[in-house]
Amino acid sequence: MLVAIMLASYAMIVIDNSIVITGLPSIRDGLGFSAGGLSWVQNAYALAFGGLMLLGARAGDLMGRRRVFVAGLGFFSLASLGIGLASSPAWLVGARAMQGIGAAILAPSTLALLSTSFAEGAERNRVLGWYGAVGGITASLGLVVGGIVADLVSWRVGFFINVPIGLLLMWGAGRYILETPRQSGRFDVAGATLSALGVVALVYGLVHAAEESWLHWGTAGPLLAGVVLVALFLQTEHRAGQPILPLRLVASRE
Repeated sequence: MLVAIMLASYAMIVIDNSIVITGLPSIRDGLGFSAGGLSWVQNAYALAFGGLMLLGARAGDLMGRRRVFVAGLGFFSLASLGIGLASSPAWLVGARAMQGIGAAILAPSTLALLSTSFAEGAERNRVLGWYGAVGGITASLGLVVGGIVADLVSWRVGFFINVPIGLLLMWGAGRYILETPRQSGRFDVAGATLSALGVVALVYGLVHAAEESWLHWGTAGPLLAGVVLVALFLQTEHRAGQPILPLRLVASRE
C-alpha cells in the first residue's frame, strides 16, 4: 500500500505539469493572459519548486517523513483548488507558486519514504525503477489527457480532480504508513536561505534568457547573483555542523 500511495502522489505532481502545458492556450483565452505573462504559469511553479526542494527534504528528516508527506500533499491539493478557482492571471500565478511549494515538500518525501522502507538491494531497486517509470508515463499521459480535457470540458478539471485524490491519499498515508523516526538536529537556516535564493536566481535568469538576450541585465544579473549565492551556499555547507546538503553525498561516487 505504501508503494501505491507514493507512486500515486508522484504521478499527481508530474501529470499536473503536463496538463498545464497543453492547457496554456485555454488558460490564456479564459483569463486574459498576455503573451509574456502566460509563461509565468510555469515559471512561478519552477521557481518555488526549485528553490525550496532541499528545505522540503530536510524537513522530512527532522519532523518525520510521513508528517511532512501529508503536509505537502495537503498543501499541493489546496493550491490545486486555488488554481481551479482562479479568476485572474495574478490569482493563477500565485496559486501555481503555492503548488510549487507543495511539490517541493511532497516530492522529496515520496522518494525518501520509498528508499527507507525497503532494504538496499534488488527490492529497493525495483521499486525505484517503478518510481522512474511512473514519472515518464504520467508526463506523456498528461500531455494527451490535458489537451482532451481542456478541449472537451475545461482546463480547470485537471486541477479540481487533485482535491479528492489528495484527500484519499492523505487518509491512506495516515492509515497505512508508519511515521519514520525523527533525526536529532536543527534546520540549517543559512544553508536553506542561500540555496533557495541561489536556485531562484539561477532559474529566473534562465527563464528571462528565453525572453531577452543573455547579456540583458535581467538575465545576466540574476545568473551572476545565482552563481555567487551557490558558491556561498557550498562554503556554508562545508563549515556547517548539520548542513542541509552534506557535501560528502555530492562527492561520493556510490
